[in-house]
Amino acid sequence: MLAWNTVLNHSDPTEFVFPVFTAVRELQPLLFLLFLILYLMILCGNTAIVWVVSTHSSLHTPMYLFLCNLSFLEICYTSAVVPLMLSNILGAQKPISLAGCGAQMFFFVTLGSTDCFLLAAMAYDRYVALCHPLRYALLMTRRLCIRMAVAALGLALFLSLQLTALIFTLPFCGRRREINHFLCDVPPVLRLACADIHVHQAVLYAVGILVLTVPFLLICVSYVLITFAILRIRSAEGHHQAFSTCSSHLTVVLLQYGCCSLVYLRPRSSTLEDEDRQIALVYTFVTPLLNLIYTLANKDVKGALKKAIFVKAASDTD
Repeated sequence: MLAWNTVLNHSDPTEFVFPVFTAVRELQPLLFLLFLILYLMILCGNTAIVWVVSTHSSLHTPMYLFLCNLSFLEICYTSAVVPLMLSNILGAQKPISLAGCGAQMFFFVTLGSTDCFLLAAMAYDRYVALCHPLRYALLMTRRLCIRMAVAALGLALFLSLQLTALIFTLPFCGRRREINHFLCDVPPVLRLACADIHVHQAVLYAVGILVLTVPFLLICVSYVLITFAILRIRSAEGHHQAFSTCSSHLTVVLLQYGCCSLVYLRPRSSTLEDEDRQIALVYTFVTPLLNLIYTLANKDVKGALKKAIFVKAASDTD
């Protein structure tokens, strides 16, 4: 097993820098303000979801527990990326050390992989709820939900540790190299290596298949079975209610897995660095915002949030 201290004890003094986000100086303050507002929305909204789900016993069901875990991941995920990105948007170009770049990659890959595994677990939850409603409470127990969440994090940690340590055993040319991205993602860092990376590329594909392809296929199977179950419902109202419970999750799944597959599973010869940056913006900002909007639009979450705000306001008045 490759050890994480391989990264920290690397003797290469290389520093990495990120390019200016845009060469148009007039756009820099506008982009900074836009991404700062989006980041604060993601932080505040997901913090509210974590708080309301954890404090209201009526929301202690598998679906909302998974949503709570997903919201917590989104907070950590964006916080590992956006602050450094914001500092570079204004043209600061602050360098990041080799160990710092490795740490950001490790947390980024870990949190992103856990996110993908949790989306698959949520698809299974929706399958049980719609295909076996009478056995739902028996099948989707609290213990099973905790085990699925822990397994998702544990597998993500293991894969991320191996991948990050393997990449940072590579030599990098020069003392100061520019990563054509806004974060220390795997593909752009690999491009800076001064060695043969075919083995590393193969490992990246293998990890991508485990993190993206396998969970996505399980989600597809779940939704095929869910579709058959919905078609057996005779009432139009039942169709609408069943589809509405899955539409938000399915939208986030398509965005998350689609964008990540374009970055990590494309052949290296067809990869365009500028496209990777644009795609990364989608799963850094758009996917967390969509998940946030859909969750806050849920009537149970909305009701619990309004009740909590009302109680807080009433206590402050007294």
